[in-house]
Amino acid sequence: MNNFNIDLHCDLLYYLLRADASPDDKELGCSLPFLKEGNVRLQTMAIYAPTAKNSAILGFNQSEIFKNLIGNSNFFHFNLNNFDELENRNKVGILASVENASSFCEEDCHLDEGFENLEKIIQNTKNLLYIGLTHHSDNRFGGGNNSEAGIKSDGKILIDYLSEKKIAIDLAHTSDQLAYDILNYIDQRNYKISLLASHSNFRSVYRNNRNLPEELVREIVNRKGLIGLNFIKDYIDVQNPERLYKHIQYGVDSNATDSLAYGGDFFYDKNHPDKSRYPFFFKDFENAKAYNSINKRISEEFSSEIMSKISHANALDFIKRLWA
Repeated sequence: MNNFNIDLHCDLLYYLLRADASPDDKELGCSLPFLKEGNVRLQTMAIYAPTAKNSAILGFNQSEIFKNLIGNSNFFHFNLNNFDELENRNKVGILASVENASSFCEEDCHLDEGFENLEKIIQNTKNLLYIGLTHHSDNRFGGGNNSEAGIKSDGKILIDYLSEKKIAIDLAHTSDQLAYDILNYIDQRNYKISLLASHSNFRSVYRNNRNLPEELVREIVNRKGLIGLNFIKDYIDVQNPERLYKHIQYGVDSNATDSLAYGGDFFYDKNHPDKSRYPFFFKDFENAKAYNSINKRISEEFSSEIMSKISHANALDFIKRLWA
């Protein structure tokens, strides 16, 4: 199979909640034209809602949008039976995920209702690649990346539920304590649950709560998980785009070569309230076209084999193991 790209995380579905929005809009870096120009053959689309009232409605509505995208002639739903379709340059394979479990279970709803909502989302999306328990803040399941809280009782129940599903757990937006608690709970219960950090870089290279500390990097690598490289400058180095390649070097030096992947995290940033973060992306990494130059650079500085692993091979291997 020729070289192509797989991306583990984008926020196109959240953008498409807007009444006037289209997958073709070049308002965000993961729009259909950019995905095609960047040779992205498989894009994971996050279902995201903040931890707030009506979050479950937002989550379900995004699953409906995903269901409609499957019927769009430019996309196809990816599964183990259509690997060969990744060769089709006219279509982009898509998978769904959940970023923040509040997207199906609000803070004050009965947990059973939350699981019913999740089952409806799974029915619409056919399957989910991964679920993240939290986002930036606390919710009923645990602590987000700007929190110090660990796992809560509902978080354990959610892991119990996932133990019977072929759905991975995403550590990209957990607090450090929640991540360790998830790992310990999985081990205590002897669950065979796959793990990844779908859009995170390395804290040893650039300090940010969203980046993985060394201990979590080791755990993900040892458990044959994935680490999706994030292109938002806050997680690379707000001053220096070249640091993206330092993150890759750190991954290689940390024996994570078989875990590295892409998780660009492209989202609609035009109305973000924190103006101090503008622009969110360096010019070199502002949309999915960037994969062409990034792959070339990785091939030159590392090797073509490492480039192929990061661009698609590691992610494909992970999906095959998850769904086997």
